[in-house]
Amino acid sequence: MRRALLAATALLSLAASGPASLAADDAPEAPYVDDRSSAEAVIRSLYSAINRHEFARAWGYYGDAKPAKDFDSFVKGYDGTDKVEVTTGAISDDGAAGSIFYNVPVAIRATDKSGGEKVFAGCYTLRQVNAQAQAAPPFDPIHIEKGALKPSTADFGEALPPGCGDGPPPPKKDTALEQAKKAFLAAYGDQCDKQFLGNEPEVFSIKYKDKDAQPGDPDKETRLFHFSCAAAAYNESSVYYMTDELSAVKQLQFAEPKMDIRYENNNSDGKVLGMSIVGFETTGWAVNSDYDADTHTITTFNKWRGVGDASDSGTYLFRNGDFSLVQYDVDASYDGEQNPQTVVDYNTAP
Repeated sequence: MRRALLAATALLSLAASGPASLAADDAPEAPYVDDRSSAEAVIRSLYSAINRHEFARAWGYYGDAKPAKDFDSFVKGYDGTDKVEVTTGAISDDGAAGSIFYNVPVAIRATDKSGGEKVFAGCYTLRQVNAQAQAAPPFDPIHIEKGALKPSTADFGEALPPGCGDGPPPPKKDTALEQAKKAFLAAYGDQCDKQFLGNEPEVFSIKYKDKDAQPGDPDKETRLFHFSCAAAAYNESSVYYMTDELSAVKQLQFAEPKMDIRYENNNSDGKVLGMSIVGFETTGWAVNSDYDADTHTITTFNKWRGVGDASDSGTYLFRNGDFSLVQYDVDASYDGEQNPQTVVDYNTAP
């Protein structure tokens, strides 16, 4: 078991048990430590700041969930405390949703100005957000999420918890989501706008009956993950991943017709003389897309120019465990009006 003996002031839970604060001119000098490289280093830095009466720095080692209702209450929580000895134990960690959560066992021996001693023990939980996913400031470093210590009747040398398994667990890992995020970053990490790379995808659950299901068979479930990737002047591109019947994650491919469009005088500004389908192709990109959970459809709308008077759009329906093209519309005329023509219509297909 790794132990670090530090000079510091009492933890928040200690502050809640009695009056608090060190007089700045009575506090022993302590070394300046400001280290965010590990969970243990953050705890060490916290106590360095408190021992040096740098309470603003100590406050900053916490995340959004602060240890007191306000900063003044936090500072007052250390009145009357002379020193605190601290030991840390074996640190456990668990990953979840782009973060690593660290659980740090802690025991402290707090000494007040009259020489009285009290022992407290418990755990800190710290969080490290994936640095590569943080595309815009402010940067979120390793920080303290919470700390919970309780009075202990054990001697200081025996009070350290063996672990933090009894504390609040980090969020349960979503394996399918993590697989989808990993696949997305591997395939599109160097193609997508950085502003989107740190965002969590939209996640949808689709319950359905298999086409061969017998009466009484349970519903099956497919999960859909929508990742925004890039935004241009008037089109936003996305990619989708979904789980199949074996819960593996795959990227969704969208079928599109290849069009032969003929214009008057061979000029796209001219009148449309005719359109015909000359084949089909697939793409992993979905432009200006939306998923409707009520109808189980994904729609796309690709503007050929900003006003949207020329465009193509697709409707993809979920059935039998996958999405398939049921309608495709093309507006080939650059006439200032939205007047698409349906070129594919499978809406009546089973």
